[in-house]
Amino acid sequence: MSAAPAYSEDKAGSAGPGEPEYGHDPASGGIFSSDYKRHDDLKEMLDTNKDSLKLEAMKRIVAMIARGKNASDLFPAVVKNVACKNIEVKKLVYVYLVRYAEEQQDLALLSISTFQRGLKDPNQLIRASALRVLSSIRVPIIVPIMMLAIKEAASDMSPYVRKTAAHAIPKLYSLDSDQKDQLIEVIEKLLADKTTLVAGSVVMAFEEVCPERIDLIHKNYRKLCNLLIDVEEWGQVVIISMLTRYARTQFLSPTQNESLLEESPEKAFYGSEEDEAKGPGSGEAATAALPARKPYVMDPDHRLLLRNTKPLLQSRSAAVVMAVAQLYFHLAPKAEVGVIAKALVRLLRSHSEVQYVVLQNVATMSIKRRGMFEPYLKSFYIRSTDPTQIKILKLEVLTNLANETNIPTVLREFQTYIRSMDKDFVAATIQAIGRCATNIGRVRDTCLSGLVQLLSNRDELVVAESVVVIKKLLQMQPAQHEEIIKHLAKLTDNIQVPMARASILWLIGEYCEHVPKIAPDVLRKMAKSFTAEEDIVKLQVINLAAKLYLTNSKQTKLLTQYVLSLAKYDQNYDIRDRARFTRQLIVPSEQGGAFSRHAKRLFLAPKPAPVLESSFKDRDHFQLGSLSHLLNAKATGYQELPDWPEEAPDPSVRNVEEEDLSLIETRVGLLGGYTEVPEWTKCSSRERRKEKEKPFYSDSEGESGPTESADSEPESESESDSESGSGASSSESDNEDQDEDEDKGRGSASESEGEGEKKMKKRKKGSEGAGEGSSSDDDSDSSSDSSESEETSETEEEQAEATAWRRKTPPSSKSTPAAKEISLLDLEDFTPPSVQPVSPATVVSASLVADLEGLTLTDSSLVPSLLSPVSSAGRQELLHRVAGEGLAVDYAFSRQPFSGDPHMVSVHIYFSNSSETPIRGLRVGTPKLPAGISIQEFPEIESLAPGESTTAVLGINFCDSTQAANFQLCTQTRQFYVCIQPPVGELMAPVFMSENEFKKEQGKLMGMNEITEKLLLPDCCRSDHAVVQRVTATAHLGRVPCGTSEEYRFAGRTLSSGSLVLLTLDARPAGAAQLTVNSEKMVIGTMLVKDVIQALTQ
Repeated sequence: MSAAPAYSEDKAGSAGPGEPEYGHDPASGGIFSSDYKRHDDLKEMLDTNKDSLKLEAMKRIVAMIARGKNASDLFPAVVKNVACKNIEVKKLVYVYLVRYAEEQQDLALLSISTFQRGLKDPNQLIRASALRVLSSIRVPIIVPIMMLAIKEAASDMSPYVRKTAAHAIPKLYSLDSDQKDQLIEVIEKLLADKTTLVAGSVVMAFEEVCPERIDLIHKNYRKLCNLLIDVEEWGQVVIISMLTRYARTQFLSPTQNESLLEESPEKAFYGSEEDEAKGPGSGEAATAALPARKPYVMDPDHRLLLRNTKPLLQSRSAAVVMAVAQLYFHLAPKAEVGVIAKALVRLLRSHSEVQYVVLQNVATMSIKRRGMFEPYLKSFYIRSTDPTQIKILKLEVLTNLANETNIPTVLREFQTYIRSMDKDFVAATIQAIGRCATNIGRVRDTCLSGLVQLLSNRDELVVAESVVVIKKLLQMQPAQHEEIIKHLAKLTDNIQVPMARASILWLIGEYCEHVPKIAPDVLRKMAKSFTAEEDIVKLQVINLAAKLYLTNSKQTKLLTQYVLSLAKYDQNYDIRDRARFTRQLIVPSEQGGAFSRHAKRLFLAPKPAPVLESSFKDRDHFQLGSLSHLLNAKATGYQELPDWPEEAPDPSVRNVEEEDLSLIETRVGLLGGYTEVPEWTKCSSRERRKEKEKPFYSDSEGESGPTESADSEPESESESDSESGSGASSSESDNEDQDEDEDKGRGSASESEGEGEKKMKKRKKGSEGAGEGSSSDDDSDSSSDSSESEETSETEEEQAEATAWRRKTPPSSKSTPAAKEISLLDLEDFTPPSVQPVSPATVVSASLVADLEGLTLTDSSLVPSLLSPVSSAGRQELLHRVAGEGLAVDYAFSRQPFSGDPHMVSVHIYFSNSSETPIRGLRVGTPKLPAGISIQEFPEIESLAPGESTTAVLGINFCDSTQAANFQLCTQTRQFYVCIQPPVGELMAPVFMSENEFKKEQGKLMGMNEITEKLLLPDCCRSDHAVVQRVTATAHLGRVPCGTSEEYRFAGRTLSSGSLVLLTLDARPAGAAQLTVNSEKMVIGTMLVKDVIQALTQ
């Protein structure tokens, strides 16, 4: 073919005589090359029958487009290949057509039948590309075809195609707004989509087409809140912005009646510790002051939004962090807004463009919420490498944050900045010093003296700016600063900056009575140079002449007439008008006699001192993070942030009907079938646990119903909180150790999803055949849920499954038939714990038992029938006797200090030889452990005779994570791979402290270190004994004395790092309760909340 040699020559970058010479990349071309030649070459390649040449040509054309070069004349050659059977070529053709379909509409219309066929293509990428091209053809005649294509794509099986349909909706709306009603129907359908891929795109379409249709969001509000953590970053920004406006129309303002902030019994407590410390007196006074208003109670859906957006403050995307920050600023109670400060300060380490936007918003926030950023004052110090606009914004923030406490530090910083070579920055610094002097009276004299010293600076701009600021400061106390006014008057010969000269003249004229000797002389000098002055200076000379004429006419009458005569013939009409006006006002005449009597009152009226305010003061009426806020002007398409409603709208509109939830289809595995889940019941803990077993990206994720309100799904919320780390980057924050723990303890959700589905199927099969009924199924589900799935091999997963079943088998279950063969084997050689029960004649009162458990006494002499076991996990299987060829190994967490290292968890290992031969050389092999985890081995057991049992103590430092410790148990002949995974409650040791100490430490661990969940205690768990027993069995914590009978407090420290873990349970008589965990280790806190709630609600 003729194209082949040309193609090879182009690739080699050579050219024959008389031909243009191309660069190495044919798409770039030489400077003087003829475009037609290069494009003819590409056209020949596109006309060949070889897909490889077509593909190469399309790659080069797309590369040209990427470099910004015009490739529109290739449109006819490219569009012919839209029907090409090669998928790769077809994709690139669609990429090209999306770019040029709008410019070459007539040619694109010729291929519209091909695009319609592409909508039926089995490849989802082709279907999406065809729809994208179709929506890019801006011709009104094909609007019906586009509408039909969008409707079909909205029902497509592929979420990617549905996402593309959502993108096409705004394009069609901008082409023909009459289609709005039909498009709203499509938007309503797509809003009900449960996949995270579609959510952001359809909300964007909603914002473009019908942002006023808030009613479409009601039913999907809770689902959007729950999906938010997993939507792509730009989708998160759009959804958060929309939900901010939604919340402003549907919920009451959290800042109204802040002194009366209280929660109803079934709601969580959101007040701060300071609010509690105020006592009942302040509440009564506030009630008396506002008798007409009811106490503010936060809507659970309002709380759901705040709780689900909070983890996104750790996002790697600055736009997402900024979106969450503006949401908290506009929607959160004052006590909770502070959590955004740390995230915004983290963004200041990013690029200068990001810094500029963030600082604009911080400057606005710091005016109303100064205390929020005060702890991070040093983060706003200016670096010499900062661009000027960043420096000026940081100055703005520092000035806003200045108070009587930190003003010495701030002024020392400003003193350094004045030496900068950046003149604009120096001028802004001098203005900042003036604002500090205005706002903080204590340092006014200090600032004034410092500015006066700057008047001797060599730089004229510095002197000029200082004069302008001094003029404003002197207006506050003019009588005390005559010397400064005299000093300024002497500068008129040297300062040439018009604004500074005008400021000096205004000062002398305003306070001419304080400097009666100097003022006339200044006017004399200014009259000599009047014609050469700038307009602003001339106006102030006229002003000075008028004031001196009224106060000292003997000396200045002739000078004034001379100045007014010069001004009368000035080129500037403003100066001419001012001269005529002034002459008529001050010089008595027959016509203007009435005015001249009042001239002194007009010119020398006392004037209020200027208030030096921030330029960001009035920007908060724009929504933070918006372009309008950045420009301080309303941008096209900006939607005003609605005002809070006076009365809360009906919250029931966000409830989903019962019939929608009667049969929920749950996808098992990515390629699996559907299984029906029975109708939900409000108090079914079994169904909650099933919810937890769903894949994280399941199709039914986020289904919102009566049981999925903010106070009925603590598990899903805590999961989403803990899983936020996988999509967020907080490496620059102070929580790096938490993120490491989180990563260690969770693994890759996408990799283990399929294995998790298999595991769930096995569990369901086992539960159908089990004779123990649903209770044993519940126990197994909860036990397997409490451990984070860390095993990577399938055998280890099955082993953990067996361990989970065995763990919950009580000693009395010998007679209970079981479905699994391995369970029967377990029952044959099951041996009860070695602790001998004490005779039941020993009597321990219930209250004494509760107190003993609060002190976490683990003495084996206590009555087993009254006291809980030391650990809820009990004795668990490590190696089954069949797998161990006669060697059976169990383990238990003893909760005793490990003698070798206090940072290690003490694990008792129980060995039993059920074979007929002795087992020799029992020891721990060389372990392959993750970073941070370490094991202290037990001494080697030389021999274990047949039928004998023995015990060893193993120390494991889990590094404050629930990651499994994998190691080998070795004998002389065999090696067995085993793993021990701790419940989160075994990673800590009790701490004994007073109530005041507890409150003090809890106050230090607020904000992002606090996890709060609501729960409903069953009847069997409402006594002191039952609550304390279940909490201490779940977590190794010590009870803290408490003054109220309805509140339980527990404290402990993590063994590895010694981080405090504080747990508070506030139980109400009706069974409603709130669980709060405060800990620096956010991952541990989240997992502990989940485990304790599971223990209390069983």
